[in-house]
Amino acid sequence: MVRVKICGITNWTDARLAVDAGADALGFNFYRESPRYIAPDEARTIATRLPRRVVLVGVFVNAATEDVLRVARNVDLNALQLHGEESPAEVARLSESYPVIKAFRVGGGYKAGRLARYGGASAFLLDGFDRKRRGGTGKTFNWSVAKAAKKYGAIIVAGGLNPENVARAIREAQPFGVDVCGGVEALPGKKDPERLRALMEEIELVRDGVART
Repeated sequence: MVRVKICGITNWTDARLAVDAGADALGFNFYRESPRYIAPDEARTIATRLPRRVVLVGVFVNAATEDVLRVARNVDLNALQLHGEESPAEVARLSESYPVIKAFRVGGGYKAGRLARYGGASAFLLDGFDRKRRGGTGKTFNWSVAKAAKKYGAIIVAGGLNPENVARAIREAQPFGVDVCGGVEALPGKKDPERLRALMEEIELVRDGVART
């Protein structure tokens, strides 16, 4: 059953909305240059109110290992998502304390074989490529690439997913999970209740095996 992570959570209202809609995981973005940045203390306040079944993921970009671990402990995260140029050694070190999702931007020069170097990762997130932005780009990629990458580990598909295309993405990529952010937003950092519910309805149809073609 495909898992669903709603990323870019910045407030309690959106966190509760995502959980009530059926999200399996929530993402907190600790990259200060992101329009969806949330301070660790604010994330912790939200985290303390959520049911334990919800997986809490911290998103980091080229942050120092010690800083990542400090935030993870303070917020009580369940997993780490790394969107920078973190080395295989850094991923391995962090994986000793938390499951690590290593993100890769899929562009013209993407080679799935790179994933093999990151043996410490619990999963790989494949995102649409953008020269300037680290996630939340709204850009899709060839989802068959994600399907082919499954031989290297669990694959999470991100980038431009929304209620209109998520079912097709799941069918084509057959991923472990999907990661959705901008596709269910009214504006950066604020979720749209109707689009979020529509997304989850589409995913439930896929789970039930009756997704529309």
